[in-house]
Amino acid sequence: MSGGPEASDELGMRLKAYEGRAAAVAGQGKDPVNLPMIRHWCEAMGDTNPAYEGPAAMAPPTMLQAWTMGGLSGHTGRSAAFDELLGLLDEAGCTSVVATDCEQEYVRALRPGDEVTFDTVIESVSERKTTKLGTGYFVTTRTDVRAGPDRALAGTHRFRILKYAPAARSRPQEQPRRPRPVVNRDNAGFWEGVEQHRLLIQRCTSCTTLRFPWLPGCNACGALDWDTLEVSGEGTVYSYVVMHHPPFPAFDPPYAVALVELAEGVRMISNVIGTPYDKVRIGLPVHLEFQRYDDELVLPVFRAREEVA
Repeated sequence: MSGGPEASDELGMRLKAYEGRAAAVAGQGKDPVNLPMIRHWCEAMGDTNPAYEGPAAMAPPTMLQAWTMGGLSGHTGRSAAFDELLGLLDEAGCTSVVATDCEQEYVRALRPGDEVTFDTVIESVSERKTTKLGTGYFVTTRTDVRAGPDRALAGTHRFRILKYAPAARSRPQEQPRRPRPVVNRDNAGFWEGVEQHRLLIQRCTSCTTLRFPWLPGCNACGALDWDTLEVSGEGTVYSYVVMHHPPFPAFDPPYAVALVELAEGVRMISNVIGTPYDKVRIGLPVHLEFQRYDDELVLPVFRAREEVA
């Protein structure tokens, strides 16, 4: 990221004039601080701190922004100055936006029942910057979050975005290569079998449990000794998703990614080829094939059995 001599251009000076102006005044949280939102947050974050449970619960400090967010419908208290600032950037071609970082300061704990209010100020606008995404300006807002009947400061949330004009992207000259598998000592035998057009799964020599993907020990009895079994190649689609976005290099969305249950009872993830993505269904009988990509990469894939016939 860099800023050149052109950084102090006329637009930049106009944008700087908005520093210190209000972006939102007397905003109000759509809901009071409440236990259900705290519980959902803790479940999503895997946070089991007992301070966030029970009648004396407090909200996790990092939820500070959650109580001020407007949701899909947004807040009605955004200032004309902030709209003008964003409008100037849009008119200059900086129509794309990406959040870059945030900083929070915590003053006191928020507890269920607290009504949250906030004020937001346009704290700073950077000089023009050129990034890999494109050229634009970093806009930082500071939100002071208050709560309780005395509207005491509970915390401060700084949020920074980059409003930019997307950089022109040159088209790749050649088809991108498929990602290569990570081969290690635990799964090398599997990939050696695939190269030979054999799909091998592990079998515990102690309890005979079959397992896939390959693991260093049995997930049923813990034994470390195992041998391999070559599968028949018959299976059914146990579940699937259709990938639309994001577009990965070397893949052409939309396409189906299936969880296939093999006749031997284990399941593996792969592609269903030869069948339109919208025709893949749960229970679809499939048969194993090996397909070569980029002249060197061999992968196990599946084709609908009626197509094989």
